[in-house]
Amino acid sequence: QVQLVESGGGLVQAGGSLRLSCAGSGTIVSINIMGWYRRAPGKQRELVAGITPSGSTNYADSVKGRFTISRDNAKNTVDLQMNSLKPEDTAVYYCNARRQSWLNGNWGQGTQVSVSS
Repeated sequence: QVQLVESGGGLVQAGGSLRLSCAGSGTIVSINIMGWYRRAPGKQRELVAGITPSGSTNYADSVKGRFTISRDNAKNTVDLQMNSLKPEDTAVYYCNARRQSWLNGNWGQGTQVSVSS
């Protein structure tokens, strides 16, 4: 059974930083397409950052240059380093693991990130 557990969310002032971590069990993150998504109040879920098994990364335009996704194969985790946070980054952040891009994959329970102005 695949489980993804996010941690690291919280409340931070604008300009601050947070580091989210997604721990996988029942699957190996290095062979999955791993992604961080977010859903802000009243908005649709959006992809924030992704990393492929080969290590290629992609980011939403709104977070480029501020967020960095990384993978630790030894720990079986995928992290999202978020710097220069803005109030518009406030959302519930979810971790996703999928073997192929067209699959829905598995989701974590989400972690709240709140950025105050």
